[in-house]
Amino acid sequence: MITMGRAPNLASRTDRQLRNAVTLPIRILLLADSHLGFDLPLKPRVARRRRGHDFLANYAAALEPALAGEIDIVVHAGDVFDRSSVVSSLAYQAFEPLRRVADLGVPVFIVPGNHERSRLPHLRFASHPHIHIFGSPCTFVTHVRGTQIALAGFPYERRGVRTRFVELLEQTVWRQAPATLRVLCMHQCVEGATVGPADYTFTTAADVVRSRDIPAGFAAVFSGHIHRRQVLTADLSGRPLESPVLYPGSLARTSVAEIDEPKGFMVVNVGESSGAATVQWEFRALPARPMIRRELVADGLSEAMLARTVDAIIADAPRDAVLSIRLAGSLTDAQWRAVSQSRLRSVVPETMNVEITPTARFDRQRRAAPSTDIADHARPQFELL
Repeated sequence: MITMGRAPNLASRTDRQLRNAVTLPIRILLLADSHLGFDLPLKPRVARRRRGHDFLANYAAALEPALAGEIDIVVHAGDVFDRSSVVSSLAYQAFEPLRRVADLGVPVFIVPGNHERSRLPHLRFASHPHIHIFGSPCTFVTHVRGTQIALAGFPYERRGVRTRFVELLEQTVWRQAPATLRVLCMHQCVEGATVGPADYTFTTAADVVRSRDIPAGFAAVFSGHIHRRQVLTADLSGRPLESPVLYPGSLARTSVAEIDEPKGFMVVNVGESSGAATVQWEFRALPARPMIRRELVADGLSEAMLARTVDAIIADAPRDAVLSIRLAGSLTDAQWRAVSQSRLRSVVPETMNVEITPTARFDRQRRAAPSTDIADHARPQFELL
């Protein structure tokens, strides 16, 4: 599908005047992986500090430049929500700020991500002539100060994007869109993207796009899915890419794998100089609560000593931290009681989130243990007290 549009203040210009107009950079606000609804249950069983409000606050902050008139186009590159099924009130909180942006005449483009199972919920709240959803492979064309820019894209592909990428791109009919500048919007992993403390690099898996499959006709590729902010400018062999691949990263830290990563969004200037596309990007950081990970060997510690050690770790952390404590060793029932939710709740500040998890080695021991007393202890999950 190709959707054509013309800004009202350009309606009286002829096509020749548009071609001769000076091309000014188009200012694009690029955000992704807002994961609204993360740690935000509708009916919480336990009253505690919820991290979900951090995500909502950063989402609102990321859209402020658009509401302040600093932006020409907004692109959300996927995973607006943390899950595919959300309550209508959360969907309203997600789409209403975008509607306010669209009311200013700023076009908004959204890629459904993998957490939404490639389909956005409650789209009635996103109904607006300036809000466009890549619900299927398509290309939208819009005009900004006399420059036609085409945005091609498709929803998250779950069935092996490595083999289907070229086909999906052709389905957008991006080459047929009359435009001076073109960008590709998606929610996928591209070769060379890195994640995690060990800088894991994605290479040849079925869910990884080959960089050589991205055509030269795009000024840039905007993508979500990778939570670390980065810009890919070379392929795995070090050769320059035809188009930079921009990942703004997630708006907040979702796991300890992102422990030291800054979080925020990008402002991208896309323009033309001497017939060639130009792309400049700026990362704008948002508040991110400190995330801390501690390792603790429980072997040889009494119940009281384990409790005191955990209490000391909590006391030493910033009061607004997200704290992860990994326990190694063969814990007794008494030791597990020392780190139970009910006891920790009495020592953890209300502003802090704490998780207690066993190491993989101990978790295997617990699953294999024949003792019902031990096996009945559910593995602690990111308790976030």
